[in-house]
Amino acid sequence: MLKSAEYSEEKIHEAIKILYTDRKNEFQELAQVILGEKRLKEMSNWKEFILNFSLDVGDSFRTWTGQKPPSVTSPQKALTILRKVGNRKTSMNQLTHMLNIAYNLSSEFKEIYRRLK
Repeated sequence: MLKSAEYSEEKIHEAIKILYTDRKNEFQELAQVILGEKRLKEMSNWKEFILNFSLDVGDSFRTWTGQKPPSVTSPQKALTILRKVGNRKTSMNQLTHMLNIAYNLSSEFKEIYRRLK
């Protein structure tokens, strides 16, 4: 999602920096679930990866709620998202909590990005 033409590299990094300052715990919690401790330490661009995942969740939510028509890859994308955030979860509440974190990061990033000049 971050590689699309609607985002510029410079503004992406500035928006991530601002967002990470306020949402460090949410980034960390989501990264622990999606990447795990080992990959998190090995990956230099993990914040961008987590944000990209969050943007996918936000985009998928629009499909799930009928705001956007499904694409050919929508079923695979939804399953991948659910499998990643559902890893080692024992209840729907825990899974929903992770989806909410991702969705909120996505929404806040878009708002910060929009306000940057």
